[in-house]
Amino acid sequence: MLAVLVVLVVGAGVAAVIDLPYYTLAPGDATSVLSHIVVPASDRHHVRGDVLLTDVSVTRVSALSYLFDRWDSDDSVVPASEILGPVTPAAQLAAQGYIEMAQSQSAAKAAALDRLGYHVGVRDAGTIVFAVRPGSPAAAVLAVGQIVTAVDGTPTPDSCALLGALHSVAPGTKVTMSVEQSSVTANAVLRSGPVVQRSVVLGRRPAGVGSSDCPGVAAGPGGYLGIETETWQDFDEPISVQVNTSDIGGPSAGLAMTLGIIGSLWRGDLTGGAVVAATGTIDPTGAVGDVGGVAQKTIAVQRAGATAFLVPPEEYAVAKSKAQGGLKVYSVATLDQALTVLHRLGGQIPPADPAT
Repeated sequence: MLAVLVVLVVGAGVAAVIDLPYYTLAPGDATSVLSHIVVPASDRHHVRGDVLLTDVSVTRVSALSYLFDRWDSDDSVVPASEILGPVTPAAQLAAQGYIEMAQSQSAAKAAALDRLGYHVGVRDAGTIVFAVRPGSPAAAVLAVGQIVTAVDGTPTPDSCALLGALHSVAPGTKVTMSVEQSSVTANAVLRSGPVVQRSVVLGRRPAGVGSSDCPGVAAGPGGYLGIETETWQDFDEPISVQVNTSDIGGPSAGLAMTLGIIGSLWRGDLTGGAVVAATGTIDPTGAVGDVGGVAQKTIAVQRAGATAFLVPPEEYAVAKSKAQGGLKVYSVATLDQALTVLHRLGGQIPPADPAT
């Protein structure tokens, strides 16, 4: 009997450390976005009610947890490719999420301040490394969070500029990149660093790796670097607004942060005293984009006591199917649509023309 018990314990221990090619999405937390937002005291407005942001717990599935994860009706088990895509190693996933959060915070501030009538300047500040393919030419010289500002002296203020600088260079050619040694923290802060020169010999594009869809950059057999990139943007904000997050990654809190910033600065009663939750990406123009894990987010906001949940149109059906009790789900494709919903629920919103 003891021998059987020992075998079972050893077997469970081994199963716990064997990762399977799946991830589990589970309900995370729904917390007040207002607690993450800091604005100048002279501009701060007391908010009745609340705006909640919500996240999803994303964990790698082990051989031991697989059956438990499958049995839990609140969880979803998805292939690792849905989370990582074709390039990202699991070790780079957290840093990617913090990059997305950092840019989402900037976009939320820009969208909110613009809706309140302020002018927000924006400029492309370089091409940030979002993923590095293992074994690629870039693997030895680049890391996630660094910013490529030039290739052989040609500035690369955006992703298409980087691709344009590389696409006509033949495999086997050495290029020299100007690379800012920046990194992103778990608080979604990009820490700048010195700009250094890094040389790399370009490889041959592997089979199955797609070519560029950038305007003016034709498909061709150009040299291969082995990275995924995003355009890093700097925003000139007329009011100091800080969004402090810790260990929350991804862009899906964009809409919630935008509403929270407006609520903190707008002198009206944005939510009418209601507890409202929101999910969806945001861009500086106020466009709301789709996100993942909405089934789990709906459960989280319901547990937190929200009475309304604003979601992108693509996720409306899933969120509505999970909503119970007094939780109502609303589909919004823009910031203005989200504000219109809040107005219908009894909130006071900024005028569409801030000059009025």
